[in-house]
Amino acid sequence: MVPLISSFDPWRSGLCTCPPKLTFNPYTGCDHQCIYCYASGYIPNFKDCHPKKEALAQLKREAAKLKGETVSISNSSDPYPRVEATEGLTRRCLEILVESKCKIQIITKSNLVTRDDDLLIKVPATVALTITTHDNGLAKLIEPFAPSPSKRLRAVQDLTKAGIPVSVRIDPIIPLVNDQPQKLIAELANIGVKHITCSTYKAKADNWMRLTASMPQVAEKLKPLYFVRGEKIGGSTLLPKEFRYKILKGVRDLAEVNGMKFGVCREGLAQLNTASCDGSWLMPKAKDV
Repeated sequence: MVPLISSFDPWRSGLCTCPPKLTFNPYTGCDHQCIYCYASGYIPNFKDCHPKKEALAQLKREAAKLKGETVSISNSSDPYPRVEATEGLTRRCLEILVESKCKIQIITKSNLVTRDDDLLIKVPATVALTITTHDNGLAKLIEPFAPSPSKRLRAVQDLTKAGIPVSVRIDPIIPLVNDQPQKLIAELANIGVKHITCSTYKAKADNWMRLTASMPQVAEKLKPLYFVRGEKIGGSTLLPKEFRYKILKGVRDLAEVNGMKFGVCREGLAQLNTASCDGSWLMPKAKDV
């Protein structure tokens, strides 16, 4: 049987600067259908989101062997897809992990995470909410079935008020689309966010096809940047390194001006980090919970 919980080691890539932790995904696939999604390139039928079979029984067995490690949920799919509102699988998984006294890191772009603040407050926990833009209309185009940015910003407020530390992922930044995050960062600072993680769009065959279909004029302008001047790493094509550096340093500078820490995600530019890239440094100590 394939373990449900595994060590977080994204493709054994030197680009990842996350501290050691465990990870698991309650669902296979995701129903947010973001045009830039990278996971759809290696998980078949990714938009056909469904709960993992026998997840609860297997998780109980595996969690019983844990000794307070950090468990990241989720790294290949969102733990709060639309179907979670009726399935409730992620909540039941959290109940098991809380019972096992694990540290918990949630990564999501759904405001549904606020439903589970009563569980997250019981253990050392953080939530990383992805907010790619403050513009609800733009978000509807690039993240058609995810909750609106305004709902996610409210979720950041609610979680913070509940005492659960939140980092925000402006991830990915797509040039000519959402590469002017000044307003968003100012809003986050006003809410009290202490950490931002950021990355640039990484082109893969399937997400490039979706981007081209949704934004043909933007894709035409980006094509030479990615496929003539870009950098091929693994199965993805990245912007030229100097261009990525310029974009990400600009975001870091905005974060610092607004009193926030900053980290990059899988960019090969760890020198820009001012704190642990995944926001886990925000997690309270067990004695503080």
